[in-house]
Amino acid sequence: MLAGLAWRNIWRQPQRTVLSLMSISLSGAITVFVLSMQLGTYAIMKQNVLRLLDGYAQLQPLHYASDPGLRKTIAHPRKVMAQLRSIPGVTAAAPRASSYVILASGSRSYGAEVLGVEPAREIHVSSLSGTMIEGRFLNSHDTNAAVVGAGLARNLKLKLGSKLTLLGSARDGSIAADVLVVRGVFSTGSPQVDRQIIEIPLSRFQSDFVMGERVNTIALVGRNLSTINANIPALQRLAHKDRLVVRDWTKLEPALHDVILLDMSFSVLLYASLIIVVTFIILNTLLMSILERTREFGTLLALGMRPAQIGSMIWFELLLLAGAGMLIGVILGSAATYIFVKHGIAFGGAEALFRQWHMPSTLYPELSLMTALAGPLAISLAISIAGIIPYLRIRRLTPLSAMRST
Repeated sequence: MLAGLAWRNIWRQPQRTVLSLMSISLSGAITVFVLSMQLGTYAIMKQNVLRLLDGYAQLQPLHYASDPGLRKTIAHPRKVMAQLRSIPGVTAAAPRASSYVILASGSRSYGAEVLGVEPAREIHVSSLSGTMIEGRFLNSHDTNAAVVGAGLARNLKLKLGSKLTLLGSARDGSIAADVLVVRGVFSTGSPQVDRQIIEIPLSRFQSDFVMGERVNTIALVGRNLSTINANIPALQRLAHKDRLVVRDWTKLEPALHDVILLDMSFSVLLYASLIIVVTFIILNTLLMSILERTREFGTLLALGMRPAQIGSMIWFELLLLAGAGMLIGVILGSAATYIFVKHGIAFGGAEALFRQWHMPSTLYPELSLMTALAGPLAISLAISIAGIIPYLRIRRLTPLSAMRST
């Protein structure tokens, strides 16, 4: 009965009710769209940055991350990679070895990181092969081939077919030296990567640096980042058997993780501000309605209705208003977001800015049950909690004081 009375009462002032519904629904729709856009952007950032080189996770020797070195190795990478097949979330794995060397071409020299990779496996883990601007990526038939970043090629005046001298320290303490031929030049948009990275076949690296069959890391990817994250416990159990450690994406790219956390922290403050403003607007409207109806409440009290029942009726009015606004907000926000899920939002002229994070200039929101409901539910919950104030006000009413109210 109280719910029926509450529904009838909120439409006694249809103009006020419509304005209140608009405030709630538009606020809810905005949170649906903005949160979907935000999480979609985060997903693109993480995928593009991690797929460039790191992978979604890595297996590494103990303490390798804090002090990388050729002596910290995975002794039996084939065995470990065979065991990875038992983890359903892992779709590809690539062994790697790396060291810092001096590269020379003619009279020029430059320090860089050399990565030894298996081309056939690497292309399934890293997107670097898709950033070639000259020549080609490594293939399984290459022996002394190398691919270099555009910045490194510019610094050393390298062209396709140029000979590149490599000089470093091997695992056994001897001198690692080789002459490589440049077969490709890549440009990732990241100056740090483009001027510091060179990739060569893993077999060549192992021969030059006296590694045998050893590697330094194994990079992993899955169907998506969430799949790998869900399988981190299984990967940790596997790694523990071989005295290895698992590094997830937050440890591989701590700067990206911190940027996302900082952005989300500011966003939470904005969402909270929006919710507070909307809640006070609705609460103010309801309190005005209560003041207008105080004499009516006095009459109901005189007829035998208890203050708690009247307070519950007012609370029902607020709940119905919040629920209807939330439903409309979810529908409007989801519909608007779905349009952009299909077509994306293009940011023309910002290509250089987005390229720094290896991102396209067209972004796509990520619509899910969480993004569709989180904002509207938070607004509705805040409004419902705020209903305690008018409820307590009505509980204090007496028939005489209420009927004398003007």
